[in-house]
Amino acid sequence: MTAGPAFADATRPATELAQHAIIVDTHIDAPGMLLERWHDIGMATAEREFDPKARAGGLDVAFMSIYTSAGEDEADTAWGIANQQIDAVEALVQRHPDKFALLRSPRDVEKGITDGRVLLPLGMENGAPIGEDLAQLQFFFDRGIRYITLTHSANNAISDSSYTTTKKWNGLSPFGEQVVAEMNRLGIMVDVSHLSDEAVADAVRLSQVPVIASHSAFRHFTPGFERNISDELAKQVAAKGGVIQVAFGNAFVNPAAAKETQDYFTAAAEMRRRNEALAAEGKPVQSEADFSAAWQAAHPRRETPIDAVLDQIDHGVKLVGIDHVGIGSDFDGVNGNLPTGLKSVADFPNLVAGLQARGYSEADIRKILGENLLRVWRAVEDGAGS
Repeated sequence: MTAGPAFADATRPATELAQHAIIVDTHIDAPGMLLERWHDIGMATAEREFDPKARAGGLDVAFMSIYTSAGEDEADTAWGIANQQIDAVEALVQRHPDKFALLRSPRDVEKGITDGRVLLPLGMENGAPIGEDLAQLQFFFDRGIRYITLTHSANNAISDSSYTTTKKWNGLSPFGEQVVAEMNRLGIMVDVSHLSDEAVADAVRLSQVPVIASHSAFRHFTPGFERNISDELAKQVAAKGGVIQVAFGNAFVNPAAAKETQDYFTAAAEMRRRNEALAAEGKPVQSEADFSAAWQAAHPRRETPIDAVLDQIDHGVKLVGIDHVGIGSDFDGVNGNLPTGLKSVADFPNLVAGLQARGYSEADIRKILGENLLRVWRAVEDGAGS
């Protein structure tokens, strides 16, 4: 439990507080879902975790994740796919201007939410679309990208990944160091989720402004799962003024699910090596889709209580302080593997109620829900151009 100010009033109903606070979720995978299986998410649907029910949950700022895979990086298609996803978000806003609006600056939040629309800034998950061309950072900044997760599930030209057993750079690459400097200059937040420990340390050390972990939980609960941030690195992020945005997915907050997730990426890498050998012999290979389907069938969803997320927040607050913890759900990005009570953007009042039950003050709940992230974003924007 965090110590709150003397005027703490956790008696305000959770739904009311969720509506009055500014809620910022730094990781929602709706754009990739739009390309995979089109649904007009301007209309409420049970098939989506993000859609207009965000307003019922009190969500104000929803970072749309422009995600490209390691395979798309290898195939040199990441740039085009990233632009298609940005186009899809822009089309969503044009189709439903009464429900959504694009967001480019944290200073426009207060003005933007007065009419009840959900504001949509863009975050890029995996720096693969920039290739090895620093000029692409300016291009994507102009398209609205305001944070970049430097890599994803495999080592790329910028950074080593947490999921790989063999690291290429032992941290950031020389090009990756230039990427961090250019992101600082432009005012793009550096996101250290998905990075190897060495790469996180490099990014924090090199950045002249605070960094974020857009959707990471704390490894304290999931030993050996490098994808979650270690206590030592979390302290370094906080010391630089940054924020750790706690993810909700079972794989982040349930130790057994975390182990299975790491095992999945290890098995997937072995499958790709096996496919290379089979292809060289002219034999049929296993598709990624078939591999994933078989894995999911053999590893059923693990039921996880909302308390697992609340425990993560408690740990983060005790470890790094109330000013350095936020939320990055990963809605629409974990195949529905979410805790009880946190199944969609409509469920933020349940999170608020859980924080109230644990004794957090309204002022501190507001920090966790969004004020901390907006402070960091403003600091990054203020540091641009230097």
